Amino acid sequence: MYAVFRRELFSFLSSMVAYITIGIFLLVSGLLLWFFPDTSILDYGYADLGGFFSLVPYLFMFLIPAITMRSFAEERREGTYELLITRPITIWQIIIAKYLASLVLILFSLIPTLVYVYSLSKLGFPEGNVDSGAIIGSYIGLFLLGATFTSIGLFSSALTKNQVVAFVICAALCAFAFLGFDYSSQVISLQNIEGFITNLGINQHYNSISRGVLDSRDLIYFITASCLFLFFTKLVIGGKR
Repeated sequence: MYAVFRRELFSFLSSMVAYITIGIFLLVSGLLLWFFPDTSILDYGYADLGGFFSLVPYLFMFLIPAITMRSFAEERREGTYELLITRPITIWQIIIAKYLASLVLILFSLIPTLVYVYSLSKLGFPEGNVDSGAIIGSYIGLFLLGATFTSIGLFSSALTKNQVVAFVICAALCAFAFLGFDYSSQVISLQNIEGFITNLGINQHYNSISRGVLDSRDLIYFITASCLFLFFTKLVIGGKR
């Protein structure tokens, strides 16, 4: 399992795709945070990263598919898929190894954004006057969101040997999981069902954690959603074994 994890991680880090993908993510998030008039915190008049944490999920819809699209699709395209699944390790170990490698890459992309927190702290009046609870909660929410999107990405990559198709499937599923249930609840105006449908979406639980309140229901939701798509990945790979 560790060998698969290491191979997956170093394979991605040895390609320009990793640095271009993460670089674009940091560039766009930086521009949105500091320069674009509608989203710049310099125009807020107060030290707050709420806009940044509201925008990152949409960037994740492109960053994470770019990271995960090659996980199984590339193996199948290059003919190494059969060699991989015949190794003396279980399918679950292969999936978890690839999953953890992708999560490490997502962490690599988030760590540089801590500079924004430091900068915001310096801009606060008095200095250091920031809502640390909300910021910590938002980063936890981002990691859980990334973990869920990653499981969706692995599932998408297992469906096809075309990386572009895997990217599109993952981006579409992530967008629906994050926004689709909110829109559906607005279409279905039945009061008894509206709240239930909204709670099925990721957005509701992400926003809850971003407020700095760690509710066990939100944690269970993200863990369950991640495990569910990892299980779907297992079914797809098992069916093609």
